[in-house]
Amino acid sequence: MKNTIAIILITLSIIGSGCAWFKTETEKSAEELNEDGRQYFEDERYKKAIESYKKLKDWYPFSKYATNAELKIADAHFEIEEYPEAISAYEEFENLHPTNENIPYVIYQIGRCYFVQLDTIDRDQATAQKALETFNRLIKSYPKDQYVIRAKEHIKDCLKSMAANEIYVGLFYFNSKKYKAAQCRFKSVIENYPDVGLHKSAFQYLAMTEAALRDEPLNQEKDKAKH
Repeated sequence: MKNTIAIILITLSIIGSGCAWFKTETEKSAEELNEDGRQYFEDERYKKAIESYKKLKDWYPFSKYATNAELKIADAHFEIEEYPEAISAYEEFENLHPTNENIPYVIYQIGRCYFVQLDTIDRDQATAQKALETFNRLIKSYPKDQYVIRAKEHIKDCLKSMAANEIYVGLFYFNSKKYKAAQCRFKSVIENYPDVGLHKSAFQYLAMTEAALRDEPLNQEKDKAKH
């Protein structure tokens, strides 16, 4: 009988200690996971921060820390240059919490995700256009917010990139002797991008193109005469 009782006590002791040994991170409290995420983020261990914040969000969706976790997940993706993931996370945050005090920051960050991906002027300007649209949305919705000043600076760079692309394409058409198409591009810079510092170049190229258009019939006649 004594041996039986001793075996039971030993077994219970092992089971009890085993629970402590095999405790997983998912058993951490929301506060503990939030602190883990915060520490990982500060240490620039962004992948680990995302893991902790996702666990917090999944296991404690109604915790007071959950909303912050959603935002920090987006920020962590941004820091490690995972821009599509960051955009998705920021947009999800905006959809879930449209009246949150951080929404101006969230819109600004969406714009930045596009802005930092601006390509060279010889490439498609889709990211510049998306960044421009996002920053303009911020200015329209929150005109007095602190992030508006930064957004306006980025807008100048977006417009300059798009205008430079127009000139690049216009010169391509000009060199290909497609003068009408070139003319449209140079006029577009003058009409649509007045304050980006490229007006002088656009006027020069436009004058050159219009001169070529005036000379074009004469050149065509010369070509016919040769044949």
